[in-house]
Amino acid sequence: MEFIKGMTWGWVGQSGTWTTGEATASMSAMKELGVNWTAIAFIGVQDHPSSTDIRFNEGFMVRDDEVRFAVENAHRLGLKVCLKPVVNCVDGTWRAYINFNDNPEPHEPTWEQWFDSYNRFILHYAEIAEETGCEMFCVGCEMVSADRRESEWRSLISRVRTVYRGPITYNCNHHQEEKISWWDAVDIVSTSAYYPESEWKKRVPQLRKIAAKLDKPVFFMEVGCPSRTGSASKPYDWQHQGATNVEEQARFYRTMFDAMKEETWFYGYMLWDWPALLYPIEEAHKNDGYCIYGKPAADVVRRFYAER
Repeated sequence: MEFIKGMTWGWVGQSGTWTTGEATASMSAMKELGVNWTAIAFIGVQDHPSSTDIRFNEGFMVRDDEVRFAVENAHRLGLKVCLKPVVNCVDGTWRAYINFNDNPEPHEPTWEQWFDSYNRFILHYAEIAEETGCEMFCVGCEMVSADRRESEWRSLISRVRTVYRGPITYNCNHHQEEKISWWDAVDIVSTSAYYPESEWKKRVPQLRKIAAKLDKPVFFMEVGCPSRTGSASKPYDWQHQGATNVEEQARFYRTMFDAMKEETWFYGYMLWDWPALLYPIEEAHKNDGYCIYGKPAADVVRRFYAER
């Protein structure tokens, strides 16, 4: 497997934003970082963490033709694609808290009902991944509470394999890598590695042991840092309040790349993230989000990817 020099594109996937000239220009600008892969990421939604109805391809969410357009555009640019449908809660609750009782009362919603809906959501996009020739498919992202439902994940992955012939990954959350009991069901292990800059030296040896035990390719499906003061200490916190600090963001990337550069078991990065509509480059120094466009971190990434 080649080293993944990747970037996530298009999040959260809003209808009408992916088939524009601005979106095409955004993806082209992303490629200039030296990326060879992109995760095209978008959402389906449920109302709240105990809802069992997942909706997609409607309302404000990207339509199927927009997903196909984005994949085709990436392929025209010579990029490989991991298609990444993700479930979000409309009420703002993080998907890690989607949860149901393992032994529900008769009137309660159940894991069975939720996984029935989740299967429809994931299988729909697995079919599109096959149709469009995506080089990887992601069956889930940061579903911390659902991770324990081993039989349901194994069943879903088995069903995905009936419609999608490429490699399959699951994107666990950071510090959950050793807790997944069904890694053998996927082809590639991936994680949202939002580790604080002070934790990399400690965590890398632990990840090395996990990779050796699993004996599968491992990469970071998500990792990045907002350009805010204090975000390098909590890169996972997109709501952290801090002054714009593009240098701290660049420092986080240097720390991470330095920590991982000698790890031969490691297969790369799908950095977070690159929107379909970029801010004007002259305003980059004022932007405090994850995107590195026009910021010092872009030069750090470009140099690192060029050397790989």
